[in-house]
Amino acid sequence: MAKKDDIQNEFEQQLGELTLDLQRTRADFENYRKRVDAEKAAARESGQASAILKLLPVIDNIERAVAYTPEDIKDHKWVQGVSSLVKNLEKSLESLNLARIDAKAGTEFNPELHEAIQFDEEATGEKEVVEDELQAGYTLNGHVIRHAMVKVTRQ
Repeated sequence: MAKKDDIQNEFEQQLGELTLDLQRTRADFENYRKRVDAEKAAARESGQASAILKLLPVIDNIERAVAYTPEDIKDHKWVQGVSSLVKNLEKSLESLNLARIDAKAGTEFNPELHEAIQFDEEATGEKEVVEDELQAGYTLNGHVIRHAMVKVTRQ
């Protein structure tokens, strides 16, 4: 009987070791799957950001053209059509989780979102705020892909 007990103990030990190996293999595979999924998502987001960054100068140029439209033709249908291009592009990009960074005058300056291109040295005050947005900035899925270029002053 002792030999039978020894064989049974040996089998139970091997079964325990194999069970642990299987559990480790499952855990390793699950970690691998999660890592690959995260890498795929990062690659997709990187490609998306790259494509969007190529479109942003087009939006900037259309916005500049609209901003400098002479008063006497602002109500012309062609000018209104060009203005609607920017709105349509931005709606399409919003569906891709692209958001414009708030950089209106009076917004508190945030170096994580804003890039100070100019600074009003004569201004006095305790906090730095945006005086003027020089170029729009954008976030994609909550990550900055282009900082807003701003002129900063103190209040």
